[in-house]
Amino acid sequence: MEPLVLESCHSTWLFDQDRQCFRRILKGLDLDTDQASTGWRPYFGLDVDPISESFVVLLNPEGTRLLRSWRHIEHCGQCGGEATGELSLEELRSAARA
Repeated sequence: MEPLVLESCHSTWLFDQDRQCFRRILKGLDLDTDQASTGWRPYFGLDVDPISESFVVLLNPEGTRLLRSWRHIEHCGQCGGEATGELSLEELRSAARA
């Protein structure tokens, strides 16, 4: 199964919904994709708000540890519309397999 991909202003987020784990790939760095990404980490819930474009990743079952971010959109209010670099499909697939 292909991972769920969410683009924030400064990261590409990959969610393996079958294994309940995620990783982030930082954008805009002159680094190899492997060096610019986190390892796979477990998550216990993902809440995406289609109105505000925010999303919350629950890092523990109790929901007391979480990460919040916003999806990057055209004319983005979070970054002023200026997103950093893009990743190719092959880079995403490579990061998903790692």
